[in-house]
Amino acid sequence: MWVDRTEVVRSSLHPVFSKVFTVDYYFEEVQKLRFEVYDTHGGPSGLSCQEDDFLGGMECTLGQIVAQKKVTRPLLLKFGRNAGKSTITVIAEDISGNNGYVELSFRARKLDDKDLFSKSDPFLELYRVNDDQGLQLVYRTEVVKNDLNPVWEPFKVSLSSLCSCEETRPLKCLVWDYDSRGKHDFIGEFSTTFEEMQKASGEGQAQWDCVNPKYKQKRRNYKNSGVVVLADLKFHRVYSFLDYIMGGCQIHFTVAIDFTASNGDPRNSCSLHYINPYQPNEYLKALVCVGEICQDYDSDKRFSALGFGARIPPKYEVSHDFAINFNPEDDECEGIQGVVEAYRNCVPRVQLYGPTNVAPIISKVARVAAAEERTAEASQYYILLILTDGVVTDMADTREAIVRASRLPMSIIIVGVGNADFTDMQVLDGDDGVLRSPRGEPALRDIVQFVPFRELKNASPAALAKCVLAEVPKQVVEYYSHRGLPPRGLGTPAPETSPGCTP
Repeated sequence: MWVDRTEVVRSSLHPVFSKVFTVDYYFEEVQKLRFEVYDTHGGPSGLSCQEDDFLGGMECTLGQIVAQKKVTRPLLLKFGRNAGKSTITVIAEDISGNNGYVELSFRARKLDDKDLFSKSDPFLELYRVNDDQGLQLVYRTEVVKNDLNPVWEPFKVSLSSLCSCEETRPLKCLVWDYDSRGKHDFIGEFSTTFEEMQKASGEGQAQWDCVNPKYKQKRRNYKNSGVVVLADLKFHRVYSFLDYIMGGCQIHFTVAIDFTASNGDPRNSCSLHYINPYQPNEYLKALVCVGEICQDYDSDKRFSALGFGARIPPKYEVSHDFAINFNPEDDECEGIQGVVEAYRNCVPRVQLYGPTNVAPIISKVARVAAAEERTAEASQYYILLILTDGVVTDMADTREAIVRASRLPMSIIIVGVGNADFTDMQVLDGDDGVLRSPRGEPALRDIVQFVPFRELKNASPAALAKCVLAEVPKQVVEYYSHRGLPPRGLGTPAPETSPGCTP
């Protein structure tokens, strides 16, 4: 699908294009992009480049650009030939605009008295001035009865609603005397910006004359109709998943594969572990579709690959936590293809056995995540993909391990392979309530996503990945929000953070 084209930069071999391409981003999808560069012959700008000379193209995924923030690649001609030394650089920025919310508290003193037999009943309205100079109501306070020195209740507004995330955008405050018939009496107004409010609040001088323009025009000695004071301003930055990824947070991917006997003899074509040279089995399908997403967010592209429930060489003792490359000192594989090759080599070398114990592997990854937690930085987050053909045997220990892991930078995805009854596995997914350990301790976060593969067997790999990974961005943000950790490079923790939307 064609997206857009830049402006033409004349007579330049090093063009810097100002055109911005706006693209929706989804972590759970592989969003492939292609950029093509042309030398134009000066014809009218349009969609077609047929009359122009092709200078080279570059392909990558949106996830790669987001994870690196800036990607520079060589331009390639047809058949993959380099276009000389030509390169293209693409830079990504988050423009979602969901930058946080502001908590404001106003009071006033010595307001004009608009009532004959009592004092004014003032309320305040806060407006944003739009680009067309029209006023957009942001907030209206409650009415404070019979008081010329009102103190209004604090209120919260998003930065987007307040000023469209533009701190210098003009704001206008109007103060009225309430009338039950709706004919409110105008007391006065003042103009400011969010930038000015922040600066004035920091300097302890956040107050403005509340001016009635008619009185100012008619009365020679008129000063104001009272003073409005910004009693308190708190800015709560809201960070999104993109903020953390573009701040350098790495997603570390670990896969754990079920090698219990219930999978069937791998030599038999009915086995879930049968290696068909022409078609990947369900384990490989799930592994590849999830791994291909995660690999864009891991700079070294090395992934831990573990197995459980098998007798392994050389002594053929049962293990619930072994490296499928049979290197106990380094269980990582080079890229997703390295994991696939290790799996293919592992299947004929192990004896499928049992039981289906997954707590040891959850605890192993949790120990690594715990070490990361102590750094107090949003630098590494861990995803554990468990592929299993049945309900876990060590349910109590698994619940205990998950509850402990819910306090760590970690998410767990369980894909049920085959046609077993996975009803009991749903308890691990906290969608229907808070998961508790056998001792009754609740999970701090919902970190488990369970997906029966058979429900998506006939769907595209992209659909499976989307279903499996859709909750990860929210889980990442929830963890770092709870810890009060901002994205790297943004200094000290913000007063408060909460999950934000991605564009």
